[in-house]
Amino acid sequence: MTIHHTDVGAALEAGVSPRVRALVAEMTLDEKLAQLVGYWVDQGDEVVAPLSGEKVTTTAYADATVHGLGHLTRVYGTRPVDPIERAQWLWGEQRRLQTETRLGIPALVHEECLTGFAAWKAATFPTPLAWGASFDPDAVELMASAIGRSMREVGVHQGLAPVLDVVRDARWGRVDECIAEDPYVVGTIGTAYVRGLQDAGVHATLKHFVGYSASRAGRNHAPVSAGQRELQDVFLPPFEMAVRDGGVRSVMNSYTEIDGVPVASNPELLTDLLRRRWGFDGTVVSDYFAVEFLRSMHGVAGDRGEAAQLALEAGIDVELPGPDAYPHLAERVASGVLPEAVVDRAVARVLAEKEDLGLLDADFSAAPTTVDLDDAGHRALAYRLALESAVLLRNDGVLPLREPGRIAVIGPNADSAEALMGCYSFANHVLAHHPGFPLGFALPTVRDALAARFGEVAYAEGCAVEGTDLSGLDAAATLARDAEVAIVVVGDRAGLFGRGTVGEGNDADSLDLPGVQRQLVEAIVATGTPVVLVLLTGRPYALDWALDTAGGPAAVLQAFFPGEEGAPALAALLAGDATPSGRLPVSLPRSAGAQPYSYLHPLLGGPSGVTSTDPTPVRPFGFGLSYTSFERTGLTVDGVSSGAGAAASGTADVRAGDAFTVGARVTNTGAVRGADVVQVYAHRAVASVTRPVAQLVAYARVELDPGESADVRFTVPASRLAYSDRAMRRVVEPGEVELRLGPSCAEVDETVVVHLTGATYELSGDDARVVDVEVRRAPSR
Repeated sequence: MTIHHTDVGAALEAGVSPRVRALVAEMTLDEKLAQLVGYWVDQGDEVVAPLSGEKVTTTAYADATVHGLGHLTRVYGTRPVDPIERAQWLWGEQRRLQTETRLGIPALVHEECLTGFAAWKAATFPTPLAWGASFDPDAVELMASAIGRSMREVGVHQGLAPVLDVVRDARWGRVDECIAEDPYVVGTIGTAYVRGLQDAGVHATLKHFVGYSASRAGRNHAPVSAGQRELQDVFLPPFEMAVRDGGVRSVMNSYTEIDGVPVASNPELLTDLLRRRWGFDGTVVSDYFAVEFLRSMHGVAGDRGEAAQLALEAGIDVELPGPDAYPHLAERVASGVLPEAVVDRAVARVLAEKEDLGLLDADFSAAPTTVDLDDAGHRALAYRLALESAVLLRNDGVLPLREPGRIAVIGPNADSAEALMGCYSFANHVLAHHPGFPLGFALPTVRDALAARFGEVAYAEGCAVEGTDLSGLDAAATLARDAEVAIVVVGDRAGLFGRGTVGEGNDADSLDLPGVQRQLVEAIVATGTPVVLVLLTGRPYALDWALDTAGGPAAVLQAFFPGEEGAPALAALLAGDATPSGRLPVSLPRSAGAQPYSYLHPLLGGPSGVTSTDPTPVRPFGFGLSYTSFERTGLTVDGVSSGAGAAASGTADVRAGDAFTVGARVTNTGAVRGADVVQVYAHRAVASVTRPVAQLVAYARVELDPGESADVRFTVPASRLAYSDRAMRRVVEPGEVELRLGPSCAEVDETVVVHLTGATYELSGDDARVVDVEVRRAPSR
């Protein structure tokens, strides 16, 4: 097989410090290779990674660390360990590496942190879909900063988050880990997470570069057939934002293969694009076992040594979680097949990261003796995000509840703590292997929170999340008949590889609620008691029967795994102590047959007279109801409004490639305080390539008191109207673009036509990617 050789004329990049250069020059090949691998000390019989039971290294830990070590893998997040006891062990282990290896270089410690530091007793925050539903990058940045402080306090240096995959198919189990189906929302919120985590001194890791969420039929690890335009316009922009605007320090490859080429062996993506075009100068780490998968799953390498060389030359610096393939690089160097300079390049990057983190001079003499990984600050942030992210999908007037005398709380997720957390939470990722082990922190269920808010409530499970057992429906219906309102809590149970209904490896061939949960809801609705349906899920489900029928529930509230404070937040929303303000970060599908689906579809991706199927979602991207009402008016572009200004038609002239300003006023016209998400979309009817019927250009979350107004000003860079032309250049073409102000991608309050003038403008790396947002409270009238 032909091995691709990357140009290594300048093996050590210009930014490498003299200290790192000297270290690399001093190292033996064995010492170099030791820095390019992790070691999973606690892995043993635990299964918290794909196929790990088959792929775990057989190298003893003592042998693996003789020459040093690059990474320690998940020392807190593999099994329940007391944080203080584990910190004492970790500090001692780092001292051992400093004193008993020739070069004395400590290991970099990495952990999962998608919904919080994945460790026993650590806070669990809402899942990323909830971040997207909040449309609040500021809150996500604060959350990530809190997560980072906890990790740094106990000696963790790198977090394996955020996930920047753009949702394309609701059947994919890892939708739970994603932020949204819009690349700009993913990019802005993901970059906020990066900033928060790194400001706390922990390096963020972008996942999964790139294209993973486009796996065929929503199946985990399935091949991807995305074209270059879809890659450039949909999947890559969030990563580019996090690299160029967020300054992220690490990137993780995607497991997938794109048009037959596994990403883990693709230098065009991992080196040419990521490093040479975008200027990324951090480390690329492999997703767990991805290097070995080049042999066992993709079949592009004949043995582990060949797989290792393919990955290293493509641009993967560190093999995680353990030394399965990279130790074989020694044989490749010895035989002359692999230049040692390729190894040097990766080693320099790893040492530069350790230098940046302060590891080369770290003092491990005194481990922490006290630590609180779930303090009041963590819980306040968890509550804020849970409150902001719940999406009210239907309300016939039953909400907010007016102190009902008798409440029936029904459903398999009503009294389940695990139902509030995503797949990568410590409880569902790790404690699922330790039944009966305490959670380690307070986690009230929805039943608990409703009882705390309203007093005694009656409860019946009704059915399980999965399975076909209908025997509990009659008892639940009887309970509902005796109540003034029935709150029915259904949805998902997150887990790994068949241990749940959503999460990594838990892909779906149907988007109906799992098990017999729909039958339960319909049985309770049939009693005639008003029903409030609460959904705790990690993906959007097909809910037309609950949302668009006269005989459905009176109200439907969607929460995407809202975390440790999710239940109190939901109780506050149901009671009217707060107003729902979340907006859908993903379209609510009509059926599984409509997948893959995105609101970013061209004209032919929507309903038409040439097919009998209708992919129109039940609720569109950006949708969300409230207990108050909002009026959005005064849409302007560079001061020109619809039907006014310099042009009688209300057309604003903007030179292609120039930034422009968009203004609007939003007013709370209701009786209670609430938050609106001001959304501006672009529609381009004619272009050199087909364009989406609507594309989000800018958004802003605005909190308003009753009667209060705010003026929102967006400074929109050219990149927000750019796309890949027929020559695959990212350009802004001259022509007409209609800008739309509205409450979702499918609803329009006002429009202004922008006439892009002049020559076609080609983007460069210097062009801004992020809209500047300014919100000013309007003076009272």
